[in-house]
Amino acid sequence: MDFRKVAAGTAAAVFVVLSTMFDASAETVTVTDVTGREVEVNVPVERVILGEGRQIYLVAALDTEEPFKRIVGWRDDFKSADPDNYALYLEKFLEMAKLPTFGGFKDGTFDVEQAVSLNPDVILMNIESKQATEDAKYIEKLAAAGIPLVYVDFREHPFINTEPSMRLFGKLFGKEERAEEFIAWRHAEIERVTDVIERENPERPKVFIERAGGYSEDCCMSFGKDNFGKYVELAGGENIAKDIIPGTFGTVNPEQIIASDPDQFITTGGWWEAYVPGGAWVGVGPGRDEAEALRKLKGLTERPAFTGVKAVENGQVHAIWHQFYNSPYQFVAIQQMAKWLHPELFADLDPEATFKELHVRFLPVAYEPGHWVSLSDGE
Repeated sequence: MDFRKVAAGTAAAVFVVLSTMFDASAETVTVTDVTGREVEVNVPVERVILGEGRQIYLVAALDTEEPFKRIVGWRDDFKSADPDNYALYLEKFLEMAKLPTFGGFKDGTFDVEQAVSLNPDVILMNIESKQATEDAKYIEKLAAAGIPLVYVDFREHPFINTEPSMRLFGKLFGKEERAEEFIAWRHAEIERVTDVIERENPERPKVFIERAGGYSEDCCMSFGKDNFGKYVELAGGENIAKDIIPGTFGTVNPEQIIASDPDQFITTGGWWEAYVPGGAWVGVGPGRDEAEALRKLKGLTERPAFTGVKAVENGQVHAIWHQFYNSPYQFVAIQQMAKWLHPELFADLDPEATFKELHVRFLPVAYEPGHWVSLSDGE
């Protein structure tokens, strides 16, 4: 037995108990996470490990002035998956570069001993890591050190779990009023689209939504009935993959795309040089080069799967920021897609202004355009 490891775990457990005893403002509450687990946590939390770095998208909306004041460690995905926003945050919050980083639960690279040594009040983990977490008995190992783990979700089932996840963050951070303000505004912004679609009941164009087009040479990753697949439906389109892909994520083969002959083609994109250097992915995101993004978007239409389909023939080909799939900012994507699918119904809707307002009202960094492009813009 390694007594140093046992001692570290014991010390962490004692730290949690003592910090609760001597902090008069602390309160032990039972929260229910998005999997239905009841978890006891001392709130407001002061030391947090983010199981995914991109959870900062919401943390920054709650602790806007000091978004990293509670963060003692985080997964190392933010810098690689969203380097544009990472750079914006780093410019203003230099301390984030010094935070300890972790691998993922899902890929087995999470270091429990390192986590225990940081004495967190809670670890916030995305729901897609649940199976790996259970298989490795991480919850039991962390519980032995007095560290609760809470599941949240903005990705697998965002229209079931985003608002409960936002409320969880609000409760844990002692920012419930701020969370409710964001939730109410987000809901109203979605209704600016869904109310019109319900009232007007327009003919729904067929849409193929590709997940990270050009990220790999294979064609084509897509979405079923949830995530961007659901965004398409809310924006007044018909997602051609909804009956092909049984879950949230899956693949549509080229023959199925050609046979469906979609009216609109939308791909998600981002700056993924860290993952696929020089790849065919479309580099949209804050401050990105629109001309270069359009060039790469056009290149995606030259693949065999898009030979002769209506969307390409009519120039209805678009790219949108991938990280709308994994954040509480989905409403911006829904608005922009509605403008592409039904321009006559949403002529007065300005998703750019909506996203800018989000930054002004809730986020600590300034808004920069570049989150979407369309081949139709050049007409």
